[in-house]
Amino acid sequence: MITATPRPATLLPSAPHPLLPPPAPTFSVRSAGPRDAAALAALSQPFVRSGALRARPFHVYAWHAADFLVAEGPDGALEGCLALRVQPEPTSEGRATGVLYNFCVARHRQGSGLGARLLGAALAQGRSQSLDALFTATTGSGRLFLRYGFTPVPQRLAPEAWARTLDPRRNAKVLARVL
Repeated sequence: MITATPRPATLLPSAPHPLLPPPAPTFSVRSAGPRDAAALAALSQPFVRSGALRARPFHVYAWHAADFLVAEGPDGALEGCLALRVQPEPTSEGRATGVLYNFCVARHRQGSGLGARLLGAALAQGRSQSLDALFTATTGSGRLFLRYGFTPVPQRLAPEAWARTLDPRRNAKVLARVL
């Protein structure tokens, strides 16, 4: 019988395994402020060009920066955003509602879970503000919203002032979720 004395593990930094993907970067989700307006506009621009987002002038990002949640990378770059605006008027049923808009995640971060983190944070924010429901409109598939309990609804159920701003030429689907 051969016995060996165990050696203490050496704590050397290990190189990433060449066949494994690099570790995912960590992101923080935080509320935006006016200083983020330029980064919000820049992050949104590729989605505006593709037709996925409506064009908004820069001053909208500056004036409404507080509506936005942002995903910030370890280097301080904004990699995603989602805005939640509380609607001033309750629905015809007396519900307090909010609208989610300008949801975008940088192309190189899509599929990383970043959008899900932003949406989860927006749902938590809506609950903390005692909203009864959240609405959104999408020209895409809306898969992420559907996974988080949103369902398609007729536009007439959405907050009236917001619904009037939807461009019928975009064929957006209105989705809602009770909180």
